[in-house]
Amino acid sequence: MAGSTKTRASVRSAAIPAEALDEGQSFPKLTLPLQPPYPPAEAKSVKELPGSTGWLYEPKWDGFRCLAFRSGNEIVLQSKAGQPLTRYFPEIVEALRTIAASKFVLDGEIVVASSGGGVALDFDALLQRIHPAASRVQRLSSETPATYLLFDLLVTEKGELLARQPLSARRMKLQRFAERVLPAQREASQKVARASRRAAGQRSFASSQHIQLSPATADFSSAQKWMREGAAHGWDGVVAKRLDSGYTSGERTGMVKVKRIRTADCVVGGFRWARGAEGKARPKKPGERVGSLLLGLYRDSGELDHIGFSSSFSRDQRKKLKSILTPLIAGPARNSGEHRPGQGGFTGKAPGGPSRWTRDERDTEWVPLKPKLVGEFQYDHFSGGRFRHGTKFLRWRPDKKPRQCTMEQVKPAGGGKA
Repeated sequence: MAGSTKTRASVRSAAIPAEALDEGQSFPKLTLPLQPPYPPAEAKSVKELPGSTGWLYEPKWDGFRCLAFRSGNEIVLQSKAGQPLTRYFPEIVEALRTIAASKFVLDGEIVVASSGGGVALDFDALLQRIHPAASRVQRLSSETPATYLLFDLLVTEKGELLARQPLSARRMKLQRFAERVLPAQREASQKVARASRRAAGQRSFASSQHIQLSPATADFSSAQKWMREGAAHGWDGVVAKRLDSGYTSGERTGMVKVKRIRTADCVVGGFRWARGAEGKARPKKPGERVGSLLLGLYRDSGELDHIGFSSSFSRDQRKKLKSILTPLIAGPARNSGEHRPGQGGFTGKAPGGPSRWTRDERDTEWVPLKPKLVGEFQYDHFSGGRFRHGTKFLRWRPDKKPRQCTMEQVKPAGGGKA
């Protein structure tokens, strides 16, 4: 498949726990039938797009999932994990405030276009927008402006709740909503519609167009073309949604997704120190550089299982990782397979013991971390409860809470079956 890799973000970009986004922020009470935090509908990963009738296909954007609430002058942006995003994207808040509707709840994706222009997206620049300094947030809103791409309408400007209505009705009302309340975006929406019929994505995100309608099609051949060519346009894959399904808040029953590459959002439950360097003798004591990250996913029962590792880091990145991970250390180094309840690290399966590749017991020692940091990792195969090979770090995901990192991401699924 074309475009089988993702650009890796800087190892320092937004390397913060999800809880940091909640600090000093809370959701106000709104006069709407839905209140934040409201769990968005999610998609189940499958191997192939469903080709039967009754599906609507949409791009899977490489950005932050976001629900937008408006009640009068009050506007709230909420992440997929239920965190406040409002302070980080003032340009989107202002754009939502200027549209001709005093009530609504929208579902969509926040993206940032590449500085080179065109249609490519820059997830690293998007991560940089999550910053505690208000002055920097304001500056970046001009330097790397975001676009909010709409793909669902849950509450209309009249306060009507649409969540129980089928997607076929919601999408039609979303398109009418966009044409009615976003007159400045009407021409852009028409261009998007034409692009979706042509090559689906051949357009740029102008900085003045902070709110746009995400393209969608019921044509399976167009969706297949999106899978082949979407990588060049910042698409992470394709999502297929049941046209007869209501909005399945917090569930994975109404839509499926096919990614260009296999990735999983994992909790960093521990790490191992690097021992030795290229062409140099192995040191007796660790502590200078991080050797590998130990990754975990939560079982349905609530335990965090160790499921693999990631060690594809440069020498400089390993030093940077040390400063990121040290504040999260939950206790002294442990031997492989060792559990210490209530002291961080993995609460289910722990990192394994020696193998033919280990030289001494120190190679199997690992340092437990508080389960707060979430990253996205690329993998090739998952079986037997673990990644069969080392994974590739892609980026940190401060918009994902650790408890959202479950085994559901890597469960085998048949093509197109929700």
